[in-house]
Amino acid sequence: MISSLNSPGPQVKIANYILGETLGSGTFGKVKIGIHQLTGHKVAIKVMNRQKIKSLDVVGKIRREIQNLKLFRHPHIIKLYQVISTPSDIFMVMEYVGGGELFEYIVKHGKLKEHEARRFFQQIISGVDYCHRHMIVHRDLKPENLLLDKQLNVKIADFGLSNMMMDGEFLKTSCGSPNYAAPEVISGKLYAGPEVDIWSCGVILFALLCGTLPFDDEHVPSLFRKIKSGHYYTPDHVNKSVANLISKMLVVDPIQRACIREIREHEWFKQQLPAYLFPTGSDVDASIIDTEVIQEVCEKCHVSEADVHSALLSGDQQDQLVIAYNLIMDNKRIADETEKLQILDFFVASSPPVESFMMNEGTSTPMSPTTPTTTHHHPERMPKLNATVALDPIPSLPADTKAPPIRKSKWHLGIRSQSKPLDIMHEVFKAMKTLGYEWKVITNFHVIVRRKNPVTGKYVKMGLQLYQVDGKSYLLDFKNLHTSEHPDALREEMEVDDQSSTGLHQILEFFETCSGLITALAR
Repeated sequence: MISSLNSPGPQVKIANYILGETLGSGTFGKVKIGIHQLTGHKVAIKVMNRQKIKSLDVVGKIRREIQNLKLFRHPHIIKLYQVISTPSDIFMVMEYVGGGELFEYIVKHGKLKEHEARRFFQQIISGVDYCHRHMIVHRDLKPENLLLDKQLNVKIADFGLSNMMMDGEFLKTSCGSPNYAAPEVISGKLYAGPEVDIWSCGVILFALLCGTLPFDDEHVPSLFRKIKSGHYYTPDHVNKSVANLISKMLVVDPIQRACIREIREHEWFKQQLPAYLFPTGSDVDASIIDTEVIQEVCEKCHVSEADVHSALLSGDQQDQLVIAYNLIMDNKRIADETEKLQILDFFVASSPPVESFMMNEGTSTPMSPTTPTTTHHHPERMPKLNATVALDPIPSLPADTKAPPIRKSKWHLGIRSQSKPLDIMHEVFKAMKTLGYEWKVITNFHVIVRRKNPVTGKYVKMGLQLYQVDGKSYLLDFKNLHTSEHPDALREEMEVDDQSSTGLHQILEFFETCSGLITALAR
């Protein structure tokens, strides 16, 4: 009997993992939660009985899933860390994803808001594109096989029906779920591979936006007739632009169906598209070694840096030090992304501070009305000040209607300079290093800084953001991150009894931190 991780009973171990509760069960076995003893990080372990695999004649399916997952290192594809074989079982040690299935999310929320559906879809297409570039076709894309992490990021899973594409060769196997299967698949026709995944992605996008399926019928022959005809009804609430994209993906003729490149170039898809999803280089950063992670591996596994470097250079993904490195690295990325999202959410709410230095002299008109105030801009790419921009007319109010109160400008603490932006930031980094401040770079012109109070041991945090004021000068803006606007503020305030005095103390510490930096820069 396998006990829970929190249970006082006996714990079951396999290699360096302690097995815990069952996360789910399938045709070929169970998925259990596990703890990697060396690093303490959670993993998901798929446990499959060898005899059952043979009796169900799925040896090839399992082998194919393992081979394909070994190839992949993508933020939106489930990671395989290790495969452990025993005489009776096969254990696939995989990335732990704690947010459930996309299917469950759709069932719970129904049709999603357009921006939310687009975010999911962009991540899915990025992962599918990665598969196709590595000559792998998934063939069973559906919301049940798309997992979500705690930050609601998609992870493509279940590559059991995937296959390797070969130039000049076609596939014929009819597989996948009927509702998401392309016409050529259910008809038993030859297909190259990528086009069937595109059809499935079109069905998924429809489901995200509508909460229903474009082709659905309890009677399978009737369902197949609907799919082969390619006729479906689009609800009126669906944006015409995204409806156009779906129509290009759900084309019966696979030759006429949209490809990944056409999807990426579509106007609806390109909106709010994160740059990391389609990097310009070939798998950038894949060879960069994180020295902090190596140090953590050394401490937790009691080995030298040379041992870790040697293991990483060997290319053996089953090496225990490589597994430990990948586990720590992946969890660090998740933590970094979460912190970055919280930080960006905070700054988007209040910047750029158009009410102060971004105003035209003597007016209340922002200098850059066409530039959204909810995003940060590279200081050297700000719109020219002499550009003529047409402002939207302000609607007139009825005579008996009170005009909304004018929002008072917030004051901002900062330093103005006419130096080049990169030179300004270079001096800032030098000053922070001299003072012993710690920092986290969000962009080249946006930094989060913290200073440890030697008495209380707590950190004082502030944000530095460089903005363009006019054609010649820039402003380095200081922001206190210990305010009610900050995501961490509530937690920090709850840790003390006297909130008012603590708030005043934090403000004073913030000014002390600013003063130290300003003094260092003045030198």
